[in-house]
Amino acid sequence: MSKQTLLTLLVLAAFWGLFLNHEARGTRQTSASAELDRAAITKMLDEQQSAWNNGDVNGFMKGYWVSPELTFAGSGGIARGWESVLARYKREYPDQAAMGQVNFSNVEVRFLGPDAALVLGQWHLHRSSGDIGGVFSLVFQRLAGGWRIVHDHTSLVKAKAE
Repeated sequence: MSKQTLLTLLVLAAFWGLFLNHEARGTRQTSASAELDRAAITKMLDEQQSAWNNGDVNGFMKGYWVSPELTFAGSGGIARGWESVLARYKREYPDQAAMGQVNFSNVEVRFLGPDAALVLGQWHLHRSSGDIGGVFSLVFQRLAGGWRIVHDHTSLVKAKAE
């Protein structure tokens, strides 16, 4: 291999390394920005919990992406679109008694990139007709209006018989 070819390959390798390093820095979150984003997502969940506990389904839905591309998966199948998800919640929880009081717990936020996060947790509804609970996995995306849920998979976990 000639010195010219070797020098050209070394220069290309150096530029390639600089490019990859720049790309990695551009997509990696700093710990400070990750904590701000984690706080924004947690605040959104707190606001949803508060709206639910006040019987405000529309307020609860402010955490979701207002789009026909929003998806919700649960035991009843898949709902597509913000309007369909809203209709599902109103059908399943027609009044404050059916809604009860919700509590989210064991919430974990895992960032999938600078503009996406996976949130896992548990939910528990306390209501006079009987308590229920389960697990959820939410995909959050940073959109023009802030962090919003773009996909929700919520499952009921039946209480174990004692």
